[in-house]
Amino acid sequence: MLNTFCSNTVDTPMEVNVKLRWDEDELLQDRTFYRKLVGSRIYLTITRPDISCVVHIVSKFMQNPRHLHLSAVQRIIRYLLATSKRGLFFPRGAAIKLRAYSDADWAGCPNTRKSTTGWCMFLGDALISWKCKKQESISKSSTKAEYRSMSAACSEIIWL
Repeated sequence: MLNTFCSNTVDTPMEVNVKLRWDEDELLQDRTFYRKLVGSRIYLTITRPDISCVVHIVSKFMQNPRHLHLSAVQRIIRYLLATSKRGLFFPRGAAIKLRAYSDADWAGCPNTRKSTTGWCMFLGDALISWKCKKQESISKSSTKAEYRSMSAACSEIIWL
């Protein structure tokens, strides 16, 4: 199985503009296999923040995974094989300056219409903190979703 992944590596962990839904495609017969694959990817996000958001997306389907969801997880694996040399980088001698970036995808979940917040914090050139999480409530505008994302990032900045 690993050989088929090695020959088909990809440059991104998820296809652009793909919105996975709860009710698309047929249910998987073996849900345990899907859960093991996603669980090991969750563990991997500790050192690979570049897959944090997509792992968050596929983990929403742990209860009733479908073939399309498994395809998304397989794409993450192919991406990881192509980028196995990547990881966190902590350069020596960089300026100690805290920088933060935040973003939100307004109504990004096609099932609940909730937005997803994402942010990352850098100390100098080193990534020290990141998060990707579905917002608690539905935002009526993209501006509100962005403000919620910035608020979450500001809370992290204060904590840091």
